[in-house]
Amino acid sequence: MKDLTLYTSCLEETHILGKKLGEAAEENMVILLDGDLGAGKTALTQGIAMGLGIRKRVTSPTFTILKIYKGRLTLYHIDAYRLEGHAQDLGFDEFLNDDGLTVIEWSQFVPDLIPDEWLKVSIELMDEDKRKFSFIANGSRYEKLLEALI
Repeated sequence: MKDLTLYTSCLEETHILGKKLGEAAEENMVILLDGDLGAGKTALTQGIAMGLGIRKRVTSPTFTILKIYKGRLTLYHIDAYRLEGHAQDLGFDEFLNDDGLTVIEWSQFVPDLIPDEWLKVSIELMDEDKRKFSFIANGSRYEKLLEALI
């Protein structure tokens, strides 16, 4: 397991950070995003989408729970915030075994969905614009993904 901490000071830097992740991402990867409301989870995902060549506007799937975007890899964007305490099979596990990239916001609410290997990103809002990104890579493919950020 490897870890890394990075900071951004504006939305554009958050998008650039996400874009690097998207450019380096491989099929069948899972990125877990955790942080308070407004921390920057969706902003990072927007950058990931840019790195995947997705031109469609990426928005939070809070009310739909899942949004799918087509690019170099298919992006499965899951927002698990409303799933807290719901132990039902929603079929999301089939996306985790697909050829795309799955990003799960509020991953702590769906522990049964999390595979054995993943990249976890905890985002902390430091002040109005500055954010702290703490990355934990669990698995060799994810450790290589972290190297793309350095």
